[in-house]
Amino acid sequence: MTSLVWYFQVHQPFRLNPNFRRDRFSFDSSISNLERLYFAEPLNKEIFERVARKCYLPANQTWLNVIDEFKSEKKQVKIAFSITGTVLEQAERYQPDVLDSFKQLVETGCVELLGETYYHSLTSIYGTDRSEFIEQVKMHSQLMQDLFGYTPTTFRNTELILNNSIMNVTADLGFQGILGEGIEHIIPQGKSPNYVYYSKTAPSLPILLRNYQLSDDIAFRFGAGRWEEYPLYADKYASWVVATPGDCICLFMDYESLGEHLWAESGIFEFLEHLPTELFEYEQIDFITPSEAFERYPRFLPIDIDDFNTISWADDRDVGAWLRNPLQHISFDDQRFLEKPIKRLSNPTLLRLWRLLTTSDHLYYISQADAGPGEVHSYFSPYGEPIEAFATYNEIISDLTARTLMLLNQKNGK
Repeated sequence: MTSLVWYFQVHQPFRLNPNFRRDRFSFDSSISNLERLYFAEPLNKEIFERVARKCYLPANQTWLNVIDEFKSEKKQVKIAFSITGTVLEQAERYQPDVLDSFKQLVETGCVELLGETYYHSLTSIYGTDRSEFIEQVKMHSQLMQDLFGYTPTTFRNTELILNNSIMNVTADLGFQGILGEGIEHIIPQGKSPNYVYYSKTAPSLPILLRNYQLSDDIAFRFGAGRWEEYPLYADKYASWVVATPGDCICLFMDYESLGEHLWAESGIFEFLEHLPTELFEYEQIDFITPSEAFERYPRFLPIDIDDFNTISWADDRDVGAWLRNPLQHISFDDQRFLEKPIKRLSNPTLLRLWRLLTTSDHLYYISQADAGPGEVHSYFSPYGEPIEAFATYNEIISDLTARTLMLLNQKNGK
């Protein structure tokens, strides 16, 4: 038996106010109003409603239909989601029916919710002190319990960022497995990503690795008219899956690929509707969740990822999507510097604002990558140029830093 493990990342950041420099002199700049001053509320609402209309609602309905179709069959359709705290906040704020549709999916019993950082942050690579990373993971787990009555047992870090230290912390937090990118240089020579591996430094922690070829055939190439396999039909894709050796084939991708990046006119929803039927034509294929994969399949070989060779699923599959150029490093250092002062201040409003600024997207927009990765960065970015993203981030985090240090000095009687 070969199992298909299909996981989707669901995320929207709180995008920054590009007019902050002007607005701070024209609008209320008290602490209670800073979130409205720092973040682009109308833009965030507009983008969320568009993605909800094109992706979240139709994609969720498609999965509900497919799950229901096979609910009483021997083989069921099962999928997994990691849903960030920031996207769930926006769903509650702008369009609660999106949250309701995710709750419906969870209630089917065929959906696993994964743990991650609440703010989709880069705190896992802050250095040896990972206390903020741990706090955000716990915040996210609590949110899953509060909204869905669900406690995640499988972890996926922001953008599949992974190294030995992250795996060690994940194991210490009690998670029963973790996801990673199936890049060749971390896999034992001559082996494929299609097995359950385990952490060399935390042997109790199993790892599922993304099959990036089959994942990207859907997420990136499905609608590419110049692709030699275009158009991609469900029966053809099912034949590729069946011909792929291994225990479990892991398809990991952004949920927004469905309907938002790949428009409905591309046929993506019809593809999803027909794929389970085509896959179930083969006796040896089924759908399982990540936690079920950890239970069903033996652990194959150890994975060793030195902290200086951290991987992800973005760009060159390292952390360069966020930490390649000097502007990104400046922004990252400013972000890390503020952690200790803002926590000493014990102001929940300012702490929340800083945490919203830890969201990885802000540094992603500052990337100066070219060619294919650069096109992806440009697609997601609300800015015309990376320098605009840097200027906006720099102005806002500098303002927050100045306020924090001033209040801290007042608190200390200086």
